[in-house]
Amino acid sequence: MSERELLPTATGKRTAAAVGELLRPRRALAVAAFGVLTAATGIGLLTAPLLGYIVDLVADGESDFMLPVVALVIVALVRGAGNAWGLALVSRLGEGMLATLRERFIERALSQPLERVERAGSGDLTSRVTNDVAMIARSVREALPELGRSALTILLTFVGLAVLDWRFLLAALLATPIQLYTVRWYVRRAIPLYADQRVRDGAQQQQLLDTVGGARTVRAFRLGDEHVERVRERSQTVVDVTMRATRLVTRFFSRLNLAEFVGLSAILVTGFLLVGNGTATIGTATAAALYFHSLFNPINAALALVDDAQSAAASLARLVGVADLPTEQEPEQPATPVDASVKAAAVSHAYVADHDVLRDVDLDIVPRERVALVGASGAGKTTLAKLIAGIHSPTSGTLALGGVGLADLGHAGTRRTVALISQEVHVFAGTLAEDLRLAKPDASDEQLRAALDRVGALPWVDALPDGLSTVVGEAAHRLTVTQSQQLALVRLVLADPPIAILDEATAEAGSAGAKVLEKSAGRALEGRTGLVVAHRLTQAAAADRIVVLDAGRVVETGTHEELVAAGGRYATLWQAWSDHREL
Repeated sequence: MSERELLPTATGKRTAAAVGELLRPRRALAVAAFGVLTAATGIGLLTAPLLGYIVDLVADGESDFMLPVVALVIVALVRGAGNAWGLALVSRLGEGMLATLRERFIERALSQPLERVERAGSGDLTSRVTNDVAMIARSVREALPELGRSALTILLTFVGLAVLDWRFLLAALLATPIQLYTVRWYVRRAIPLYADQRVRDGAQQQQLLDTVGGARTVRAFRLGDEHVERVRERSQTVVDVTMRATRLVTRFFSRLNLAEFVGLSAILVTGFLLVGNGTATIGTATAAALYFHSLFNPINAALALVDDAQSAAASLARLVGVADLPTEQEPEQPATPVDASVKAAAVSHAYVADHDVLRDVDLDIVPRERVALVGASGAGKTTLAKLIAGIHSPTSGTLALGGVGLADLGHAGTRRTVALISQEVHVFAGTLAEDLRLAKPDASDEQLRAALDRVGALPWVDALPDGLSTVVGEAAHRLTVTQSQQLALVRLVLADPPIAILDEATAEAGSAGAKVLEKSAGRALEGRTGLVVAHRLTQAAAADRIVVLDAGRVVETGTHEELVAAGGRYATLWQAWSDHREL
């Protein structure tokens, strides 16, 4: 992961402050939850003295236990109801805070420049969205309520011991130094360990994404064994750090068991001495022993939850780190494009220092002109398209849309002015109408149908079981590659930007599907400036002008007929393409 610039992780101080910010608007709910749990826990602590009272009755030869037994039943019922209510309130509090944090995380993540996410690697972001959110959610639903109840039980039990006899309290506190030392010893080792585990998880996910996402390339170059080895190495690092965490937890619990032995032994010895000199009854000593024994579960639960707390804290810091990222800076007075022209002047770009992908590219596209970018793989076509779309910023040179530089236009203005459609199209879960309205939320059904008809998608949409109301997505009606790409073109029509970029938008379809998509793309580009990264040279031949890139430079420009007649780079590509089609 050293090769990647990971997304930030918040400090412990900032994470605590973020929790306070999330808690502030929910103070009333927090107070109510704390109050109910306190009352329920306090009532539950009456169990030990009631049992001690029964012991004293037996010691005195009494046989009427009806009143204390009824009291025990009432205490159990009230405590159970109170705990259930209090835990429900705590869960509601935690879920609300987590929902707010998730929304802020997604908002900031989506607003980040794509190049920043790419530098970090998609595995870093996805591991935060999946593993870290799951860890925090589990803590909110299970650990947080249990921790709150355990802490109250411990506090009020110590109060109960003091009420019985202050010497029982002193005996119980003999276990405290061992417990505190154990927690301090554990926390110092657990925090960096779990932070490292999160990074290793992200590295593993990144490698899996790289291998699966590039499966075709991996198979084509016979790199399968090498990638399997990389996955194995990343997975092994995760296993190693997980085993270190498991060994640490095992040592942690063994020390807690020692504290239990010391404390209970001290309570029993104290009870023996006090009963022996007549300063305490057998029932009181029994109640004290029961009190301390009842502390086993809450103390172990609270201290054991330190383990979950460290994992959740590490995950929370990673979410807060992204949620605190600054939003895109917009100019105070964004300029307005005067037309739909595109102008690039001496544009260069490098993803890695001193390795330019584009070099001194000049490009001038007049309004409503359709230009095709052609070149071999790695020539810089997609990079130039992303620069014009504002996804990346050029290393040097200037870019202007409608006579306005991208910096003066701002990110929001750039998104309104230019739209980019790539071959990687996502069909969102939901109805087809909802999927399309992502581009224009206030669009009517008539507008949706008109946009569908424009790209030739209306016939198959009308053939769906519920038309525009058909639920689409992975777990619903599955669309073909051609249909999915047509939906992207419909969104383009609905968004209606003056400039559109199609980055190999027909590459994933078969021959028949490609012809349909080329026709759909032509209709979607009508009336707007179009830049087409041509996967099929038939697209280039239909363009107003062709720009040929080679090794990051513009080497040819002109119409299809002009470039074929010139006998240069494009003519060679066209001949190879024509020969392939004849085969």
